[in-house]
Amino acid sequence: MIQKSLEGGVSILRMDRADKKNALTGDMYTVMAEALETGNTDDAVRCHVICGQPGVFTAGNDIADFLKYAGGGDLSNTPVLRFLRAIARNEKPLVAAVDGLAIGVGTTLLMHCDMVFASPSAIFKTPFVDLGLVPEAGSSVLGPQIMGHARAFELLCLGETFDAERAEQAGLVNWVVEDVDAAAMECARAIAAKPPQAMAISRRLLRGDRTALNDTIEEEARIFGERLSSPETIAAFQAFMSKKPKG
Repeated sequence: MIQKSLEGGVSILRMDRADKKNALTGDMYTVMAEALETGNTDDAVRCHVICGQPGVFTAGNDIADFLKYAGGGDLSNTPVLRFLRAIARNEKPLVAAVDGLAIGVGTTLLMHCDMVFASPSAIFKTPFVDLGLVPEAGSSVLGPQIMGHARAFELLCLGETFDAERAEQAGLVNWVVEDVDAAAMECARAIAAKPPQAMAISRRLLRGDRTALNDTIEEEARIFGERLSSPETIAAFQAFMSKKPKG
C-alpha cells in the first residue's frame, strides 16, 4: 500500500490504495515513518518525495482502522503519531506531489514539506472540528506561520476547502502544475545533486529550533485522543459513518 523506491538519491514514497482514495492505515503510516527515520542516517538518501495516485493524494485516515488502534484515546504509541514525529524530525529535504484529494493529514503533512507541487485539480481540506477533533501534525503552529492566522483559521477551524490556487496564495503550495509527479521528481533530483552537507545545514537554519513544534505535536495528540471519547466527537463520527458509502 506504500510503494517505496530509491532513484538517484531520491527516496520515493507513493501511497497506493486508490480504491480507498489512499486512506491511510496504521501499516501505511508505519512504512512511511520507517522510511523517514532510516533516511536520516542513510547517505544514499538525499531527498524524499511523497506522492499519491492520479486523482488522489490521500483522503486522510482510514477511520475504521484508526479507531481500532486509537479508540482508547492514547495516541502516544500509535502508528500515526510515530509518522507525525518522524516527519517533524525528518532531516532530509521533503517534496510532495499532490493531485486530487488531500484531506486531513493529507493537508497537514504538507506543512512539513520543503517543496509542494499541486495539480489544478488538487483539493485541500481539514475537517477536524467538524468531527469534534482538533488540528494535528503541528499544524496549529505551522499553519499560522505559513499562511497567517486568518487563513489558518479558515482552513483548520472553519474547515473550508482550498483549491490549488487558494493553497498557492496561502503559501501551502509552491507551484501549481499539470504534471505534479514530473515536477516533484525534477525538483527532488535537483536537490539530490547539490552538496548534501551544505543543503542539510541550510535547511536546518531555515527551519530553526523545532523543540516547540515537537512539543506541540505531543500536546495536539493528547487533546486529540481525549476528544475521541467526548460526546460531540462520538456523535460527529456516527453521523459521518452513517453518510459514508458502503464498500
